[in-house]
Amino acid sequence: MQLFRASIAHFPKQTTQFDNDIAIFKDGGLLLDSKEIKDIGSFNDIAERYPTANVTDLTGKWILPGLIDSHLHYPQTQSIAHYGEQLLSWLENYTFPTEMQFADSEHANTIAKVFLNQLLKNGTTTGFVFTTVHKSSSEALFSAASEIDMAIVAGKVCMDRNCPSALNDCPAAAQADSAALIETWHNKGRNRYALTPRFAPTSTEAQLAALGELATQYPDVFIQTHLSENLDEIAWVKSLFSNADGYLDVYDTYNLVRERAVFGHGIHLTPNEWARLGESGATVAFCPTSNLFLGSGLFDMTAARANKVHVAMATDVGAGTTFNMFKTYGDAYKVSQLRNEPISPLEGFYLMTQGAAVAHALDHEIGNLNPGSTADFIVVEPRFDELTQLRIKEDADFDDVFFALSILGDDRAIDQTWISGACRYRKEHN
Repeated sequence: MQLFRASIAHFPKQTTQFDNDIAIFKDGGLLLDSKEIKDIGSFNDIAERYPTANVTDLTGKWILPGLIDSHLHYPQTQSIAHYGEQLLSWLENYTFPTEMQFADSEHANTIAKVFLNQLLKNGTTTGFVFTTVHKSSSEALFSAASEIDMAIVAGKVCMDRNCPSALNDCPAAAQADSAALIETWHNKGRNRYALTPRFAPTSTEAQLAALGELATQYPDVFIQTHLSENLDEIAWVKSLFSNADGYLDVYDTYNLVRERAVFGHGIHLTPNEWARLGESGATVAFCPTSNLFLGSGLFDMTAARANKVHVAMATDVGAGTTFNMFKTYGDAYKVSQLRNEPISPLEGFYLMTQGAAVAHALDHEIGNLNPGSTADFIVVEPRFDELTQLRIKEDADFDDVFFALSILGDDRAIDQTWISGACRYRKEHN
């Protein structure tokens, strides 16, 4: 068994009382037994209980649960940081041309590995990932993640209209490919499958119905798509689905609004849509860097809380501008400041760890450092350069450390990333 000594912070349970329910050990011990967490507490207590454990002293660093990114696009790894578009023109000019390249399975294999490397160096140990319309693009990602025993939720994007012909798949093909991927990958190792219509405007009623049939057939699969990101998009949905009672109702008509359904953005929702999301147990992925970059709008965290809607933090790479979840919270804080409802550092930390795991019904495995959870965790070096050494005191409280890193930090703050009890990224060796 392996015992790590460091400062430790995590949320052991679901909560809305972030100040009260976070567990912090300034001189902590985390015990690993193979791929699982065996024990956690003060270092002296753990060392006394397990005197034969091999000790790794990381004093001065923080151990945190591996971070969860609840909405991002691995094909867009290579199209991040293009200038000057809003949502619909961004798709046409950058996203679709990039995704066409994934017809080449070797290209998909290459980008999948680059993508996972970017997650690891930024401390993300689980991602909810859109692939492309090509079945092989999902296979490439699941295969690469399986090689390092990494928890990935992903799905083949489905589109049968309003997209280039090279990315168009008919309802029958979308259903057949998705079903085959579910049978091959879902719950195999640490892989989970997500039914993935890109968004309502790129799917006909027939395709949404076909995916809804799979959602009924496989009740534990995830569903991921986009919702109410952009005002022009919402108007487009209204013109395409004139009989629907709003954007969310398009998905609801086809049994796609439920627990384990993750809707990216949700910026311009009506009161009825907020109520329905809360009632259904679905999740909204808050993507602040993307929302600011594309000029989409400001997420309403107050409405989410009032309606008891699960919210999880997400980068939305490549319209999102960083793989780093700390920096993603930094932009979430700015968005919430503009709405006069600042998200506290501890709530931000919760939304990318235990809060996300609870939303996705995965908190038995990830999002925390509870005994029995998989040993996905990160080692953070808060004082990694001259400025952070000046700003962050050696004995600083965790909320101050986390907030300072959300503004000043980047991947240099991630010293190590551990997946299933194995170190898969170490800054000094990168």
